[in-house]
This record gives sequence, structure tokens and C-alpha cells, in this order.
Amino acid sequence: MTEPAVDQFSWTCPACARRVPSRVDACRCGHEKQSAPVVVPKESSAERARSSPPASALLILGVAVGIVITVFIVRSQKDETPAPPSPTVSAFAAESSVVDTPEPATDALVAPVTGSISLAQPVIASPSIAAPPVRSTEDIVSAALPAVASIDTGTSRGSGFFVRPDLVVTNAHVVQGQASVQLQAGGAQYTARVMTTSAGYDLALLQVYGANPSQVTLRLGTAASARAGEEVIAIGYALGSLSNTVTRGIVSAIRQTGSVTLLQTDAAINPGNSGGPLLDRSGQVIGINSMAIAKQVGEGLGFAIAVDHVTQLLAGQSMPSTSTPLAGLTQVMGGPSEGDQRRIDGAKQLEKVFDRASRNSDQLDTSWDKGARICVAGTSRTSSSRAWFALWETNGVRLSTTTGYDCVSWLASMRDDALQIHDAMAKASEGARRVGVYPGTMRDLRRKYRLDWDGWDR
Repeated sequence: MTEPAVDQFSWTCPACARRVPSRVDACRCGHEKQSAPVVVPKESSAERARSSPPASALLILGVAVGIVITVFIVRSQKDETPAPPSPTVSAFAAESSVVDTPEPATDALVAPVTGSISLAQPVIASPSIAAPPVRSTEDIVSAALPAVASIDTGTSRGSGFFVRPDLVVTNAHVVQGQASVQLQAGGAQYTARVMTTSAGYDLALLQVYGANPSQVTLRLGTAASARAGEEVIAIGYALGSLSNTVTRGIVSAIRQTGSVTLLQTDAAINPGNSGGPLLDRSGQVIGINSMAIAKQVGEGLGFAIAVDHVTQLLAGQSMPSTSTPLAGLTQVMGGPSEGDQRRIDGAKQLEKVFDRASRNSDQLDTSWDKGARICVAGTSRTSSSRAWFALWETNGVRLSTTTGYDCVSWLASMRDDALQIHDAMAKASEGARRVGVYPGTMRDLRRKYRLDWDGWDR
């Protein structure tokens, strides 16, 4: 229905039906003019159909919006996933090879990762742990020097290094036969007792008295990560008195002698360096300097005991005692076997005893020649290189009764001296026999020193 047009110049009062000019807002009856309602034209169905989007378009739009919302939610959940906990080891501990922060003396050793090694259960390096960063040689040396100790046994000198404020590692041959030693490290002096030794691994542990909790210590690495050609640094007290001696070289090879792993290096290892640390480029100990081959035999042939054996020693594992790294190395280089070496050493010791017996026998020869002309009426027949060997025979010497000389006292003195020579030679010969010295070798030595007597083979 079409609505009547409204006069734009007047309006009809709904109260009294009067027409009132448009410029007047109130009728005479007092009714006020009201604004006309806004008429919105109705939209036809055709027009609504033309202005509304098709249903298919709305469906596509809804699917797209759903995909966007799903992706957003997934990414938000991924971003909110908590990160793995950061390692507790400080950046300094991870990058430094020397632990120089004060810590009380405990039963824990400095380990490559966690900072401690339990004496009951050694820490085994995990291949998943990243290697410490490579550091400059100057930084490694300056950080390690305070942890390297000079060892004075009273009769010899060597080197060692602190792995804990109250524990020092060194070679067994450095402290051999000692119960306590004197240490000097970083300007401080200590007394230490020899706590544990292993001749088979040539290692020893020293317990430090009055340890300083702030004593610098070295980190233990592993020789398992060592590679031929890798740069290494050896530190020690060369010749026992040249402190802070540093030499650099490479790992020439990794040798296995029996149950002992040796790191061969061309870094100079001099007498007195024994027991000092062999460090890798991260500053961790991978070996204990032990020995060097004489220059007459080979140039640049030094050897260090793998540090892994220190961990074994700390864990209380059984250690070999019948062989030494030097003996095993000798075999690797084509030298005699352990049995051959014992036989050679036994023959040398026997020869020393025979040499001393020969000099004493020469003195008895002079005394016999003088006294026998007066006192001896006859001797038993014996095959010997010296006439007075008849004193070793039962009733081998008969005294003369026609002289006024005190032949009885002379003969008793001769027998006492001869018996000492006899017993010393017999004891040395038995010892040589036990280590495998051949009978022919012993006969040749007796003949060489004029000590042969047919009674030896009876």
C-alpha cells in the first residue's frame, strides 16, 4: 500500500485535527509536533537474492577459515612446548680444563663432564657429549701449571699433578720404595703419603696432608678420544729441577702392550718429567708421561700411560703386577720376552757376585801361598782353579806337625774366609737357576773369574 504524501509545509495535529504550519512546533491545543518516522523501503526477494552470496561460496569460505584456525592452533602448541632443561655445568666448567674454584676436599675427583668421579664407580665418557672447545696453547699451559707438582723422594725427583686438592697422580717408579714424599706446586709445599701403587700400570696415588681447598686441579679426559696426529702438551719438572717445563708434539701412535694402553708422542719427555700430565688441546689430561727411548735407539719416542688406567685405579679395579709398561714396550719393539729378560738380568746379577768373589779369592791366594808352605802336609785331589778350594772338601787339607807355627789358627781363618766365598756363590747360583739362567752360562762365568770347582756340579 502507498502511503499518502505528507505536506512539507504543514502538519496535522493528532489531538485536535488542526493543520499547523511546518515552522510551528506546537499546536494551539498544546500538542507538540513529532518528527515523522523514517520510512525504509522494503527490499524485494529478487533484490535480496541478487545481493546475497551463493551457498557454495559460503561453504568454501568456511572451510578455508577452519583450515587457517587449525594451523594457528597447532603452531601455537608447538611454540609452547617447554625447551629441554639447560645443563647445570657452567660455561666456564665446560670450556676450562682446569677447575680453579675453591672446593672442600672430598672423595670426588674432577671428571670431564660432571666435575667429579666417584671412587666406587668411574665416569665413562659418553660419545653423545660434545668435546670441549679447543683452546690456545698459552691458555692451556697457564691454567695447568699450578696443578703440576714436583715430587721429591729424598733420593730422586719426578713430577705429578693434582686431580683433587688432596690427591696427586704420578708414576709408580717415581715413588718406588717410599712411604711419603714432599710436594711443591704453585708455590705451596705439601707432604704426601704413597696411598696406592701399581707397578703393572706404572701408576701411583698420593694422599696429600693439609690439603688446600683452593688448590688448582686438572680434569681427567680419556685416551679413547685420542687420534694419531692430534696435538698434545707435556708438562713437568725436567731433570727434576727445571720447573714448568713445557713441550709440545703430537700423538704419534696408540700402542697396546698387554693390558696397558700407551700413547706414543714426539713431545720431549725428559728425566724428571715422569708422572706429569699429557694434555690435549682442550686442556684435559689424556696420559701420564712415563718414559722415553734413548736417543741412541730412536728420536722423538716418548710414551705416556693412558689416563683411563687412573680411573681404573681409583675405582679399585684389579691391576696387573707381573709385567711393566716398559717390559711390554720392549717386546713391542722386538726386544726379549719377559722370561728372556729375567734370564738376562739374573745372569748379570750372578756375574756381579762372581766378580766380587774373584777379588776376595785373589787375596786368599796370597795368604794360602805363604801359609801352605809351612802348614800344609797335603791336600785332597780336586779339579779347581785355585788350590785352596780344597778347604771346601771334607778333610781336604792335612796340617804338618813338624812346625812350630800356629797352623791350626791359620787354617781356621782360611776356612772361614773360604766358606763366605762359597756360600755367596752358592746362593747367587741358586737364584740364577730359579730365573732360568742356563747351567752352561754359570759354568762359563765361573771359568771367566777362576772360580770353577768340580764340587759345584755335585
